[in-house]
Amino acid sequence: MRKILTITFGLVFALLAVSQTALAIPAFARKYGYNCNMCHVGFPKLNDWGQRFRDNGYQTPGQAGLEKTVFETAIPFAVRTTAGYSMYHDSEGVTSGFHLYGLDLLAAGVLHKNISFMFVYTPRVDEPAADFTGPGNGDNPAQLAAIESANVVFSNIIRDKLNLRVGRFEPGFQLMSSKRLYYILQPFEVYGFAGSRNEFDFSANHIGVEATGRFKPGLKYALGFINGSGANPDNNRFADLYFALSKTFGAGEGQSAGQRFGVFGYLGWQPADPGDPIVSPLGDAAGQNNRNFYRLGGNVSLNWKTLNLQAMAFRGVDDAAFNDFDPTTDYAFWGGVVQLDCAALANNRLVGSLMYNWVRPPSVDSFSRINAYSALVRYYLGSWSAVNIALHAEYTHRLVGSVLPFKEDLFTLLLDFDF
Repeated sequence: MRKILTITFGLVFALLAVSQTALAIPAFARKYGYNCNMCHVGFPKLNDWGQRFRDNGYQTPGQAGLEKTVFETAIPFAVRTTAGYSMYHDSEGVTSGFHLYGLDLLAAGVLHKNISFMFVYTPRVDEPAADFTGPGNGDNPAQLAAIESANVVFSNIIRDKLNLRVGRFEPGFQLMSSKRLYYILQPFEVYGFAGSRNEFDFSANHIGVEATGRFKPGLKYALGFINGSGANPDNNRFADLYFALSKTFGAGEGQSAGQRFGVFGYLGWQPADPGDPIVSPLGDAAGQNNRNFYRLGGNVSLNWKTLNLQAMAFRGVDDAAFNDFDPTTDYAFWGGVVQLDCAALANNRLVGSLMYNWVRPPSVDSFSRINAYSALVRYYLGSWSAVNIALHAEYTHRLVGSVLPFKEDLFTLLLDFDF
């Protein structure tokens, strides 16, 4: 697998060196007659224009009220799925095979001036089954049915300075989006880290309300009030709170131009003991022995020509009641990610990326220490108006634990369809 790592990293830089110096919803491209690259560096990663378009409630900035709504155009519907070959290696041996990696159904658009929506549904997939030991029998689906996003956006309540998003959405405290990530099989490790008994999932979309806005020059904010339990009913009697604040220097949004720096904070509660004294008919519970936790961190996104360097890190502290290793002290950890992306060729048809993930738990939990090294190359196929099929090669070398760490390697070659 070291040979695969060397080859993959080499391809990233070799292909980019010889090239010339350039969550997708294709329904938008069809509506406006744009190339997909109008909003994306290469799908699914947004560029500066795409970020402004999303922030403005999927309305062209400056054109609110002038463009057609979803009732006057074709249904704004899109599908994304991936299929390919994977090879996995650890100390026990090697496995490999062909796979389908899931299916997303997406719709978004303008309902009325300054009122828009986003809807993402992931249908249940029984075959192929998640354990891949034979025909799916319904006991272990490869993908559970879920409404990943369902929200309405009220834009420009105060022009540029106040927008409201209500429903289930990707929260603003994720300064690096886990949903618009090039990597298919390698997530941000610290987002899903669960060293203690705290069940909070940093990477999940959440249900609630979020206020966002921007001020000149380059200042953006987000304030949220959410359940903090993902798609599940609230499991405690407190709502969670968060903020995010970012400043971009220079022209752009910090996605593909400009230099962006951001901070965020999250304060939440989770039940520390099993059993719910009060449960509503809708499933909301009061929780037993509710204790708080927090996340506090920052992000930077630096751009030079077609190079984008992003870094994010945060500290997490869970109440001592969640700490099975030492119940007398809080469970404190920190971690982050550094990602370098480069786009090349006409319409950014070639994308290369390197990523490093780390998580540092407390010393009493050394078995949960994580280091992950990843690389990928994506080449986009299709016509000028719809560059929405990507040939994708991805590799990750992952180590878990500090003493005699468990080592694993995962290589994937696949096609990513978005239409």
